[in-house]
Amino acid sequence: MRFAEPLQPARLIRRYKRFLADATLPDGSEITLHCPNPGAMLGLAEPGMQIWLKTGRGKLKYGWVLTELPSGAMVGIDTTLPNRLVAEALAGNRIPELAGYGEIRPEVPYGENSRVDFRLSDASRPDCYLEVKNVHLSRQAGLAEFPDCVTARGAKHLRELAIQAQAGARAVMLFLVQRPDCREFRLAADCDPAYAAAFHKARKAGIEALCYACDVTLQGIALAEPLPISD
Repeated sequence: MRFAEPLQPARLIRRYKRFLADATLPDGSEITLHCPNPGAMLGLAEPGMQIWLKTGRGKLKYGWVLTELPSGAMVGIDTTLPNRLVAEALAGNRIPELAGYGEIRPEVPYGENSRVDFRLSDASRPDCYLEVKNVHLSRQAGLAEFPDCVTARGAKHLRELAIQAQAGARAVMLFLVQRPDCREFRLAADCDPAYAAAFHKARKAGIEALCYACDVTLQGIALAEPLPISD
């Protein structure tokens, strides 16, 4: 997925109210921008960090897309992008574990007032219910973690996937790591013990878990290699 326009650099002043941030542009002007991420963004929203912005389409002129780490690595913080990345990958059969389905439908109602990110269908096998989670937390070199804060909604998704698996469907949780500097994935159980417990219970009920890294540059974000999931 290539960005539609060149991203613009800025220096973060502060992030607040979850979806807002202030930053300084290269010309010294200060702006308020949209932060499309409801999580804690640990290590990715420190004052003074270099961030990269796109032109906004709402009330705010700019939207935050990437955080540049001191190492130079880019981290995607926009939680609206993973589903677009996965949709492209599914259409191109670039996720071998999920390849070969004849129909791919996004945002299909299921469970208790929920929508599954994708339902994959084919006459030759059971439907596959696929949830996608954005991952950007890394507190240890090379290790990606999820979640970075309490996510009751995420635990609900696990329970609903487990119900589908027990009913005979295929149910898959795909963790998409929007950063190129991680080689392994695990749950951040200390950030949300309830989510970790729900995950292990859902695995026992039959859901599958996949994790893929991303190549992240100023030009775009692309699905990269699968990452091992550790307990």
